[in-house]
Amino acid sequence: MAVIVALGAFFMTLAGGWTAQRVTDRRHLVLGLAGGLMLGVVGLDLLPEALEAAGRKVFGVPIALLLFVAGFLVAHVGERLLAVRQAAHGAGGEGGHHHAGHPHGGDEHLGHSADRLRPDGTARVPQVGLAAAAAMVGHSLMDGIALGAAFQVGGGMGVAVALAVITHDFADGFNTYTLTSMYGNDRRKALLMLFADAAAPVLGALSTTLFTLPEEPLGAYLGFFGGALLYLAAAEILPEAHHEHPALSTLLCTVGGVVGIWVVVGLAE
Repeated sequence: MAVIVALGAFFMTLAGGWTAQRVTDRRHLVLGLAGGLMLGVVGLDLLPEALEAAGRKVFGVPIALLLFVAGFLVAHVGERLLAVRQAAHGAGGEGGHHHAGHPHGGDEHLGHSADRLRPDGTARVPQVGLAAAAAMVGHSLMDGIALGAAFQVGGGMGVAVALAVITHDFADGFNTYTLTSMYGNDRRKALLMLFADAAAPVLGALSTTLFTLPEEPLGAYLGFFGGALLYLAAAEILPEAHHEHPALSTLLCTVGGVVGIWVVVGLAE
């Protein structure tokens, strides 16, 4: 039964990615919605689950919260290090490619990659988008494991988890495609990460026929992943959404994303 439900999550994830791909002419609205969905998933879904599963305290602070902060810092430091590396590489390449006969070569390159600039003018790093999408895949894998474990417990637990997984996997697919493409990765890579994210719950549910993941490590992972996801939403996606189009409609999309996740969590209870 868990695998059948996971197949439903597979198609729901693809539907989310397809939606993100089709509304490229309203990119600021897509990013605003994605930021709201990610904020809702972190604050209303991942963090409560992480605290429940890994609430044991270390020096007065729950393990889940320590790893939540660690995830935020790792995402920030990792992105900055990659950005510095790419900037240094670009500076070296710039010096080697300027010729007297091609005075505008650098400008042409900047124009080609203008959609990969952050609001502060620094370049986005494609690897960050792939890493973020890979983390989304890991989260979806955990969803599948949780789904299989819930059906092993029996009762109404399986139905509740199934509802939560299927409904919020639309947001997962939407965010996976948006994150990958937002950082300058081509459409093929974005689709590849989308399909990986869609397949992950099915593989996770299948894996529960072989073993059961201990609760505390699962909660620790969710805490770490939640911190990284919050960084991407607050420091990358939402500033980008409001940079060129600081419109009320973008803000409403963000709020709507949070409220949507709240409704999903409430229905799953």
